Amino acid sequence: MADMAETRAKIKGGSFLMASPAQADVFTPEEFTEEQKMIARTARDFADKVRARLPEIEQNKPATSRPLLRELGDLGLLGLEIPEQYGGVGLDKITATVATEEFSRSGAFAITIGAHVGIGTLPIVYFGNHEQKQQYLPKLATGEWVAAYALTEPGSGSDALGARTTARLSEDGKFWLLNGTKQWITNSGFADVFVVYAKVDGEKFSAFIVERAFPGVSVGPEENKLGLHASSTCSLILEDVKVPVQNLLGEIGRGHVIAFNILNIGRWKLGAGCIGSTKYVLGVAAEYARTRKQFGKPIAEFRAIQEKLAEMNTRIYVNEAMCYRSAGLIDANLADLDDSSTDAGREAARRIEEYAVECSINKVFGSEVLDFVTDEALQIHGGYGFMEEYEVCQAYRDSRINRIFEGTNEINRLLIPGTLVRRAMKGELPLMKAMMGLQDELMNLTAFEESDEPLAQEQFMIDRARKVFLMLAGLGVQKYQAALENEQELLMGIADITIEIYAMESAVLRALKAEGSGKGGLKAAMAQAYCQEAFERIGTTARTLLPALEEEGDSLRVQLSMLKRLTRYTPANVVGLKREIAAKVLEKGGYVS
Repeated sequence: MADMAETRAKIKGGSFLMASPAQADVFTPEEFTEEQKMIARTARDFADKVRARLPEIEQNKPATSRPLLRELGDLGLLGLEIPEQYGGVGLDKITATVATEEFSRSGAFAITIGAHVGIGTLPIVYFGNHEQKQQYLPKLATGEWVAAYALTEPGSGSDALGARTTARLSEDGKFWLLNGTKQWITNSGFADVFVVYAKVDGEKFSAFIVERAFPGVSVGPEENKLGLHASSTCSLILEDVKVPVQNLLGEIGRGHVIAFNILNIGRWKLGAGCIGSTKYVLGVAAEYARTRKQFGKPIAEFRAIQEKLAEMNTRIYVNEAMCYRSAGLIDANLADLDDSSTDAGREAARRIEEYAVECSINKVFGSEVLDFVTDEALQIHGGYGFMEEYEVCQAYRDSRINRIFEGTNEINRLLIPGTLVRRAMKGELPLMKAMMGLQDELMNLTAFEESDEPLAQEQFMIDRARKVFLMLAGLGVQKYQAALENEQELLMGIADITIEIYAMESAVLRALKAEGSGKGGLKAAMAQAYCQEAFERIGTTARTLLPALEEEGDSLRVQLSMLKRLTRYTPANVVGLKREIAAKVLEKGGYVS
C-alpha cells in the first residue's frame, strides 16, 4: 500500500482552488487493495454484530463496551494507526478510513471506537516520547486500556484556549497538580487514560496523560443525551490530581499544537464515519420503500420517493469520493516519512496539517449529508419513522451531534477561508497571485464549447467556480484586509463555495477515473447531477455576497454582469439522471456507485 501512495504526487493542501490534479494522483474507492477490502469486511462483520447488541450496551455501557473493545483489539483493528514497535499494525490512512467507515454501521458504539482509536490514542502516537508510547500504546492497541480525550469545559467549547483547568508544579518538582472540570467526555464512564488539556500556571496551554487511577480523578454521572445512547459521556473532575512530570505530553505551552492537529484528524475521520452511517440508512430507507404499500402499490414506485433515494445516493457518492481523496492526499504526503526517526510522530502530524482545509471540508460536508440522508429516510418512513422501534428514528437522533462534534460546522466554515488566506499571506499557497491574475482572465472569458468528452461541461463548471471563488475572496481581501476575519457571513459563504468546488471536482475526477476502466456510467450520472445543482448554489451564494463587497452603482453592476457570465451553463436533464440513479438504488436495495 505504501508503494501505491509513493506513485501519487504530493499535492499542496488547498491547491484544488487553482487547478485540478492529474487523475492518477487522486485516490478513489475503486482502488482498494485486497488487504483493505479484507479489513473492511472484518470491521463490517464486527459492526453488524455490535448493532444487534445496542439495547444491551445502552443499559450497561462499561460491562458491554470494554469486552467489545478488547475483542476489536484481538482482531488488530484498534492498532491500525499505532506503529508496530508499540504493538500496533502501522497501516496507512486509507486503511484507517476504510475501517472508520465500516465501524460507523455499529450505531453509537462507533463513537466509542472512534474516541478510543482517534482522539484518545493519536495524541500519544504523534506527540508522545518513546517512554510514553512504550507505556501506553501497547495497552491501547489491545483494548486492555480504553482512551478518552478531555478538551471541552463548561465555559470553553469552540474556544478551546479559553480553558480554565490549571496545572502547577508540586513543590518537590515530581508532579503536576491538575484542577478543573472537563465536560462531555466520550468514554469517560470507563476510560483508563485521558489526554487532558490544562494551563500551566493558569496561562500556558499544555497537554497531559492522566490515568483514571491517579488520586483525585473522578467522573460525573452519565449525561442524558438526545442521541448516542450507546456511548458513554460524563464529566471528568480533577481535584489536585498528581500527574507525574514525565506525563506532560509534548512541551509546556504547546498544547494547542496537539489539540488542533488531532482535531484535523478527527474532522476527516468524522466525514469518513458519515459515509458508513449514510450507506446503512439509505439501505434501510430503500428496503422500506420497496415493501411499504400505499394506494395499492409499493411507495418505491412513486417518483417523489425515487427522487429522494437518488439524491441521498448521489450525496453519499460525493462524500465518499471526497473523503478517500483526502485520505489519499495524506498518504502520499506521508509516503517518504522515516518511521524510525525520533520525531516521526510530530512530522506526520505536520504533514497531515497540510490538509487542514480539506479535513474541515470533509467534516462539514459529511455531517450535513448524514443529517440530510437520515431526515429523508425518516420522511420516507412517514409516521413510522417517528416511532422508536424503527431504526431510522435512532439514526435521526444520533446524526444531529455530528454538526457540533470536532468544532461546530460554523467554526469549520470560518476556518476554511481563514486558513487559506493565512497561507496565501505567508506565500505558502499562490492564491494572491491567482487573485491578481483573475482580472485578465475575466476580460477574456470564452463560452463553453460543446464536446464529446465525458463530463466536459462539468469540468468547465469547476473551472468557472474557481474563478467565482477567486473573485469573491479577492474582493474581500481588498476591501476588508486584516478585518476580514470579522466578516463572518462573507467567510461562511466563501467556505460554502470552497466546499462545493472540492465536492464537484472529487465527484467528477472519480467518475472520469472510472470512465477509463469502462465503469463510469452511473458515477458520471451522479457527478453530472451533483455538479448541475451545486453550480446553481454557487451562483446563488455569490449573488448574495457581491452587494456586501461592492458599493451600489456601476461597480456592483459590472461585478454582477461578470458573475452572470461566469455562472452561465446549459441545464442537463437532472430529473432523468435521478430516475436512472434511483432505479439502480432500488434494484440493489441500497447504496450503489
